[in-house]
Amino acid sequence: MAGAVVPDQRKNRNVGLMAAGAALAMLGLGYASVPLYRLFCQVTGYGGTTQRADSEKLAGVKVAARMIRVRFDANTAPGMPWMFKPQQVTQDLRIGERKIATFEARNLSGRPITGTAIFNVSPEQAGKYFNKIQCFCFTEQKLMPGQDVRMPVIYYVDPAILDDPGASNIEEITLSYTFNETPESAAQAGNSAANKPLASLAEKPLDRAQARR
Repeated sequence: MAGAVVPDQRKNRNVGLMAAGAALAMLGLGYASVPLYRLFCQVTGYGGTTQRADSEKLAGVKVAARMIRVRFDANTAPGMPWMFKPQQVTQDLRIGERKIATFEARNLSGRPITGTAIFNVSPEQAGKYFNKIQCFCFTEQKLMPGQDVRMPVIYYVDPAILDDPGASNIEEITLSYTFNETPESAAQAGNSAANKPLASLAEKPLDRAQARR
């Protein structure tokens, strides 16, 4: 009877090793899938992901007669002490025409903050035709306390949208941004007083001893 337990123990050990191997493989696949998913979104425009135009792509763009309207939307993540807004609500342009839109951002806190902007367009099927040539969203943006900046985005809508039965009837595209503070910036936040809005700091009365100096 004692000898019959050994094969069961070996079997259980083998099953355990196989399960652990499968878990590791799935974990590796999960990490690998992140850049693959991003690449898939960039190529297909899935989820309203916009495209990034290079000089080779720009050389073949021809401006069409058809007009389209682009609407701009700006947001900040919860707890992000920035004011962020577009300086124009909408722009009308010809499909294929290059346009410049400007956004304004101001750091309302008493500390430096570095942010990154995530973005998408709606309707989603317009994503693979919305091309950015230059954009503040390509890099991190660092604002000092109270700093106010203007940030441009240069873009165009690919004329290929006119040949897509599922997108050719689109008359308006909404370009939306949301700024998030980077983890590194948040980690350097310092004490709680530094996180208060500048207005709150300015309204705090001076200590009497300091006032006499």
